[in-house]
Amino acid sequence: MRDDRSAPRAGYGAGAERPATDDRRLTRPPQEERLVAPEIPDEVVFSDLDRSVRGRLRTLSKDNADGVGRHLVMVGRLLDAAPELAYEHAQAAVRRAGRVDVVREAAGLAAYRTGRYAEALRELRTVRRLNGSSEHLAIMADCERGLGRPERALALAQEPEAETLDAESSIELAIVVSGARLDLGQADAAVAALSTVAVRAATGLVAVRVAQARATALEAAGRTDEAAAELAPYTQDQLDEAAGDVEVEDEVVSFDLSEFDADGEYDEDAFEAPAVADDSAAADDDEDDEEVEDDDETDVVADDAHESVDVSSDESEQPVDDVAGALDETPDAPADGDRPHEEPEQLLGGQGSDEAEGGR
Repeated sequence: MRDDRSAPRAGYGAGAERPATDDRRLTRPPQEERLVAPEIPDEVVFSDLDRSVRGRLRTLSKDNADGVGRHLVMVGRLLDAAPELAYEHAQAAVRRAGRVDVVREAAGLAAYRTGRYAEALRELRTVRRLNGSSEHLAIMADCERGLGRPERALALAQEPEAETLDAESSIELAIVVSGARLDLGQADAAVAALSTVAVRAATGLVAVRVAQARATALEAAGRTDEAAAELAPYTQDQLDEAAGDVEVEDEVVSFDLSEFDADGEYDEDAFEAPAVADDSAAADDDEDDEEVEDDDETDVVADDAHESVDVSSDESEQPVDDVAGALDETPDAPADGDRPHEEPEQLLGGQGSDEAEGGR
């Protein structure tokens, strides 16, 4: 048994002189060593952001909301054309507003597009705890596939929340399930996952992607003639677009005219943020990061069911630096042919890898 419990700890007790650098947090790098945020063109303004997302940023101070919002605009614009740069903008936004759900959502989508599957999974789980939405369940399941864990992808697809998805999201999840079955060598089950009435009722670009996924599953099952028949109705341009192999066109930006004054100038008074502490202040968030890191998790479903976040109290607290070290080293993702190419949500005001291909 130790007999020195009352003795001061070396270096910091009984009036010991603190080192000159002791005011720096040991859990984060000094200011001069932190990452520099990517530049934002002058023409990118806060009003470019979707109105619903602007509303989610009202918990921030006005200046911080403007900076975070402009980074989110860049994420939306670059997610398809330059996903790695989009990821950098998303990380810059997280450093300034890590407790806002749409900010973590942008970080998760950007991480997914750049092949950072473990990080994307962690971010999207955080989003689900913050706002209760499971709209990105298909992407979360695909991240499990990207990490070489198809069983967990299937477990996510069987969660009760899957029943709450809209028609298109349910089809996306079915495509992921089919791919997971292929990962497990279950070709017939992969075909069956895409043979339901709801999946076969898909229209437009989603129908093309279903056909591609079915063709991959049918080929794996040795039914090559049926696989060719699935793709026959579509042109090569349609197949390329569904696979994401097309050049991204310039974005058309729309404005909410209700937020401009009579002279056509943006009315800053229309954005009245509550008087809260600035989210850009440096605060330690390592504990939050540790809470959501899950590389060694053994039960994804149990974690999601038991972890909860008091959103109202989080928004009133002074925000923090919430950037965990990106878990960039992930197992190789399964073959691209059976991976869905998820369209990013239209929440970031725009359309929308160095490590891996970000799409499915």
